[in-house]
Amino acid sequence: MAMEEFQAAVFQGKLTDAVSVVLAKPLQYFNSTTLNIAVVGEPGSGKSSFVNSLLGLRAGEPGAAETGIQTTTTKAKDYPHPRLQQVILWDLPGKEDSPLGARVEQEDLNRYDFFFIIAYQRFRTVHADLAQEIQAMGKRFYFVRAKTDLDLEASRRRQPSGCDEEKVLHRIREDCITSLQNENVSNPQVFLVSNWDPQCFDFPLLREKLQNDLPWLKRQAFMFHLPSLSAPVLESKKAALKRKIRLSVFCSGLFALLPLPGFSFVVAMFVFMKFRSRCYRDFGLDDLSLEALARHVGKPVAILQAVMTSRALTPVILGRLPDLVGAVLMIVECFWWNQYPIRGSLASGGISVFASHYMLQRCISTVAKDTQNVLSKALEVKEKNLV
Repeated sequence: MAMEEFQAAVFQGKLTDAVSVVLAKPLQYFNSTTLNIAVVGEPGSGKSSFVNSLLGLRAGEPGAAETGIQTTTTKAKDYPHPRLQQVILWDLPGKEDSPLGARVEQEDLNRYDFFFIIAYQRFRTVHADLAQEIQAMGKRFYFVRAKTDLDLEASRRRQPSGCDEEKVLHRIREDCITSLQNENVSNPQVFLVSNWDPQCFDFPLLREKLQNDLPWLKRQAFMFHLPSLSAPVLESKKAALKRKIRLSVFCSGLFALLPLPGFSFVVAMFVFMKFRSRCYRDFGLDDLSLEALARHVGKPVAILQAVMTSRALTPVILGRLPDLVGAVLMIVECFWWNQYPIRGSLASGGISVFASHYMLQRCISTVAKDTQNVLSKALEVKEKNLV
């Protein structure tokens, strides 16, 4: 029911009401959002065992990921979490010297909302590059150093009587952090885990942090999925407005027939500005509506206006440059050929019709996109540090 209320408000151009519906029932919206968490790492890094530990399952149990020396993940496999509602872990295939397999590299990583970047031994350039790619998408991740128990056991064998576990763990952590910082990853947070004993090292802390971050992560996932909720409504509005541009196009073409060089440009700009104002009112992006929305979400109106690309006039002016062809032809006919500018008038009228039709359709599409951007910015919350 709430979803229909949100879409109806967007269709009516009442963005404040649409945002109010979401903010009034945030848990209903965000908790019902599926959170897709990708687990990425090279073959042998312990990805699948890590997935099982997060799920609270042992290898071989129903719903557990396949593990073993001979087992290699070849395609993305989903594992719904048995206790965390609407949380799905994805075990992604890796390849030698890369956390992602060739098949995954061709996929759109945007389908995943959050990432565990798994490494055994050192984090390298490929891990840092992946982290930066994830950040560029506006998404977050945890660095996980797997198989810490094996390093600790190796230290015990080398120093049976003098092994200081705390120093060993500190050295492993610092080595991971230094490796990532050398690859230009700022303030990396690394969790040291043992997939065979989820109660050791940082595994309890990791699970607690994931649990605490879930509300924020689900809200972010909802924000990324918001276009799919409002897109059908905005497409319907676009189609309705595009059926109403004929009169504006006709007026531009009619006035362009007047034998006044440059007059078609002036009229076309006037018609465009009036039509854009109408689009703003229909979509809820006029100044009064934006001010009301800004007050409602407690943000400066300039923040909302900053994400609107349709406010720029330079592309509009450049789109009307073909009008100069008719104007020049009129001038040539009048002052060079000493004739009544019939050809120039006809050319000006024809050019104005085609240019106006294109510019007005583009205006509708741009304003619809701006509506989506404004909604996302209005619902945006302060970013939480998850790295």
